[in-house]
Amino acid sequence: MVQPRLDRDPLARRLPEPAAAMETSAWLEPRPGEASPNAVVLESLLARLEQCFGIPQRPRSPDGLPLYPDLLDELVGTILSQNTTDHNSSRAFRALKAAFPSWEAVLAADPTKLAQVIRPGGLAQLKAARIQEILAAIVQRQGSLSLDFLRDLDDADALAYLLSLKGVGLKTAACVLLFGLGRDLCPVDTHVHRVANRLGLVRARHPDDTFAQLSPRIPAGKAYSLHVNLIRLGKRICKARMPECGRCPLRHECPSALLRQR
Repeated sequence: MVQPRLDRDPLARRLPEPAAAMETSAWLEPRPGEASPNAVVLESLLARLEQCFGIPQRPRSPDGLPLYPDLLDELVGTILSQNTTDHNSSRAFRALKAAFPSWEAVLAADPTKLAQVIRPGGLAQLKAARIQEILAAIVQRQGSLSLDFLRDLDDADALAYLLSLKGVGLKTAACVLLFGLGRDLCPVDTHVHRVANRLGLVRARHPDDTFAQLSPRIPAGKAYSLHVNLIRLGKRICKARMPECGRCPLRHECPSALLRQR
C-alpha cells in the first residue's frame, strides 16, 4: 500500500512530498537487537524528557487495565483535530457525539446538519464529507460500522487498512494504533516533526519521513512516552517561531540550540 500524496488532500497542510513512496512495512522495520549510536542518543534524550515532564501514563479503568477508546471514536476524533486546536477539536467531537446516537446516524445525517454540528473544529464541510465517506467505505468493506477487527491485525496490516481509507494519512492511522490499540508507535505531528529535526534525531522534510527514520530507533515500549513528551516540549518550549532554548532540558545536546547560542 503506497501512501497517497498529502498535498492533494484539502485537509492537509501544504508540506513537501515524502522523499520516496514506501510500502507500509517499510515504516515499521524491526528494531535492532543491539542499540545503534542513534538509538543510544535517543534513549538518553527520552530519559531526560521523562525527568522533565514525567513518564506519561495511559488512562486506566477502575480495575487498573489500560482504557482504550472506541476505534471509530479515535479515528473520527483525529480527523476533527486536523488544522485546528485541541480545544476546538474536542468541542467538535463532543458536539458530534451529543447530536448523533450512533455512527450509523452520522452516516445517514444530512451533510449540512453534520457540518453545522462539527463547525467548532473548522473546515466543517470538508470534514463532514470526509467522515461520511470513511464511514461508508467501512460499511461497504466490513458490513458494519466497526473497526474492532483491527485488533487482530499486526501493525503493518492495520496501518495498510487505515491508509486505504480516503483522507486517512500516516499520522492519523498511527494515532488510531497508538491511542486506540495501545500499539508501540509514535505518530508524527507538526510538533514531533519539528522537535525531532531540531534535535538532530532525523533529517526529514516531511513528517512521514520523520516517522520512517525515527520509528526503528525508539526503545521498545517507549513510543507513547516519546510521542507525548515531544509534543509537550514542542508546545511549551521548542515552539515553531520562538523556541525558548535557554530553559530547554535538552539544550546541551541540541544542535539547533547550540547554533543559537553562538
